[in-house]
Amino acid sequence: MTALSILYVVLFYAAIAVLVGGITNKVLQYKRVPAPLKIPVTPAPMTKTGVAWRLTTEVVFFNSLFRSTKWTWIFGWIFHAALLLAFFRHLRYVISPDSFLWPIVSLEVVQSFGKYAGFAMVFGLVGLLGRRIFVDRVRYISSPSDYLMLLLIIGIAVSGLMMNYVVRTDIVQLKAFIMGLFLFVWQNLPSDMILLVHLTLVLILSFIFPISKLLHAPGLFFAPTRYQVDNPREVRHLSPWGAELEAKDGRNA
Repeated sequence: MTALSILYVVLFYAAIAVLVGGITNKVLQYKRVPAPLKIPVTPAPMTKTGVAWRLTTEVVFFNSLFRSTKWTWIFGWIFHAALLLAFFRHLRYVISPDSFLWPIVSLEVVQSFGKYAGFAMVFGLVGLLGRRIFVDRVRYISSPSDYLMLLLIIGIAVSGLMMNYVVRTDIVQLKAFIMGLFLFVWQNLPSDMILLVHLTLVLILSFIFPISKLLHAPGLFFAPTRYQVDNPREVRHLSPWGAELEAKDGRNA
């Protein structure tokens, strides 16, 4: 193996460890945060089925964002939908045809439209970047990291498009390298400059993702304003630590 390939093997394992460990730690942190009050945002569902539907529509359609600002919703939804499509198309580089996911990955809609998902990603990201630049109230609360995150993801999308339409890379060797990471049979990485730029930006994103604003999706499922049933009159809300205090007071009485 070349020294470059060894370097990227080490970096990829480190990035996976940081990404998985960071996301796990953040989810556990969300789980430990208490919810002392019944505070669902009204109008709220009054059944668990309604809560499940509310969360589903939030995840799939970004309902709250749609009601807030239409332009942000358009750019944000286009970006996330294109990202999901690109993700499934990229799975062909990390799974074999005998995988249970292959029927989804090999779908014509995934492979055909996924090829152009990068353009939709760039469109959505440029719109979100323009929002932070030109909308006064958003620019006022934006920090340098907000701009850098958007530019980083734009760089990933643009470099990916360049590999597809400008400078072709050795896809067969690239798949062998990525598959080798998971099978621990390491292969050489193609040394195309655009590919190295693309992978380096992906690695940077993986390292900073768990500690950035980009990790916001898990928080939706732990937000009391979203997951609580609106039934404060029918069922008394009592947090675990509140129950412990009541039990302690009862013993002391």
